[in-house]
Amino acid sequence: MDFETVMLELEALGKERTKKIYISNGAHEPLFGVATGAMKPLAKQIKKNQPLAEQLYATGNYDAMYFAGVIADPQFMTEADFDRWIDGAYFYMLSDYVVAVTLAEADIAQAVADKWIASGEEYRMSAGWSCYCWLLGNRKDTEFDTNKIASMLEQVKNTIHQSPDRTKSSMNNFIYTVGISYLPLHEKAVEIAKAIGPVEINRGEKKSSTLNAYGNIQKEVDKGRLGFKRKYVRC
Repeated sequence: MDFETVMLELEALGKERTKKIYISNGAHEPLFGVATGAMKPLAKQIKKNQPLAEQLYATGNYDAMYFAGVIADPQFMTEADFDRWIDGAYFYMLSDYVVAVTLAEADIAQAVADKWIASGEEYRMSAGWSCYCWLLGNRKDTEFDTNKIASMLEQVKNTIHQSPDRTKSSMNNFIYTVGISYLPLHEKAVEIAKAIGPVEINRGEKKSSTLNAYGNIQKEVDKGRLGFKRKYVRC
């Protein structure tokens, strides 16, 4: 299936109501408003196709960019490719749910995420922390350096309240994910979540919200989900 055909298919799947929801979350034109579930039959036909994914991502169309992440082949992407993708990620649904997710399936995931976390740029940092959430929630505990993850928890404790809002949200999710999905540091994550306390997120024109990693970890523990791992990162 070629680029023009995919764009026509995506346009046909668009719904005005979905489009409005995406715009309210930070997306802007061009976009069609395609529900992620509606993309699955198209993704099954195409499977992985990195050249097509690159064409779609370059459009700047939110739905095409999202679909690019679905059909991308991360093992064929270089650090420069991921940097180009994060440069184009203009809001969190792209940085955290397209770029970070795609990166999490690459062998270079931790190395790239580390650089993004250290960048000082809101969406890069957000994607870096989010990538670790996807990694920790999917890969075996033995694939991570416990001292490194412990140091990252300390970094979150010391900087979360002064960080940009999207980065705060991803950092909070990192503590939660370590607390549930990375057993060697469950207790440390709980201790740090307690020390941090509630994290306020400013949502612009919307009402600000409060995140609480400690409360969310406890809820999951009560449900018996300690040690939970996803089978797949990308659906």
